[in-house]
Amino acid sequence: MKAINRIIERARTSPGRIVLSEAEEPRMLQAARRATREGIARIVLVGSAAGIHEAAAREGVDLSGMEVVDPATSPLAASFAEELFALRSRKGMTLDEAKREILKPLCFANLMVRLGHADGSVAGSVYTTADVVRNAIQIIGIQPSFKLVSSFFLMMLCEPFHTLKGGLIFSDCGLVVDPDAGELAEIAMAAADSAQSLLMDEPRVAMLSFSTSGSARHAAVDKVVEATRQVRALRPHLAIDGDVQLDAAIVSEIAMRKIEHSQVQGHANVLIFPSLEAGNIGYKLAERIGGAKAIGPLLQGLKKPANDLSRGCSADDVYYVIAVTCVQAQTAAELMKTQTAPHA
Repeated sequence: MKAINRIIERARTSPGRIVLSEAEEPRMLQAARRATREGIARIVLVGSAAGIHEAAAREGVDLSGMEVVDPATSPLAASFAEELFALRSRKGMTLDEAKREILKPLCFANLMVRLGHADGSVAGSVYTTADVVRNAIQIIGIQPSFKLVSSFFLMMLCEPFHTLKGGLIFSDCGLVVDPDAGELAEIAMAAADSAQSLLMDEPRVAMLSFSTSGSARHAAVDKVVEATRQVRALRPHLAIDGDVQLDAAIVSEIAMRKIEHSQVQGHANVLIFPSLEAGNIGYKLAERIGGAKAIGPLLQGLKKPANDLSRGCSADDVYYVIAVTCVQAQTAAELMKTQTAPHA
């Protein structure tokens, strides 16, 4: 079964309450209808109720089974304004400003996630990545075990011509421009967690470089080596190779020749790029020349899931991101249970 189909099936086992804040956008409405029809999510559309119903009628989208929430008339508005004021007053926000801010669908949607009225949010077909990420960090917040939010693409290699089959995690290809060694280590650990929950397989991490096992000397290589050392110290049971060139990361015969004590053995399913420049080029090469399906950019490191979309996304892309967000929400809920469970 294709990796994306496994994600869809897992989402269907416990459909999350996913909030969409660009609810008048045709692609969002079409994806919401499909997600509702196929039972992978319980969709909440946030925005002007009149505008959403008009857009749905124009697009021929049946809104049955979905909830429409208008921030201007919602009984949650007052408490949301108080929550936002409490969060942002130290940054100079007044209560009146908070009352105005929560009328914006993106802000309202993320407050729904923060306060438990929704399990995750999806936006970015209209909003910029900067808007989506900044709002998610400010309102939903970063996981206590991480210091930064990063991004990843779920790359699907499922066509008959692909010699390497299945799903891969590429990170970071959309957010952190030039991570230092500590930040690169965080990205690797977050991406390993993403692989565990979405690929439903043990993560095998390759810390990519133009060097394998010290074959080249450069500060850029040193960064990757140090990041790998930090990951091994913090997660000694995680399979990880670094520094490693791409061929040694994904071709077992080359790994055997180039890496004396490889933990990944040329079967990496998580590729960590040393910079945004390399990651962005890498995923677009895989997509445009290699024919891979790129789902994302997706966010990792947040307390609860909030995902970005490319503004050039299709309705299918939105549907897949809704499915991913559901699975991330399931994982977050499971983690919360283990953290709050009483110890024997």
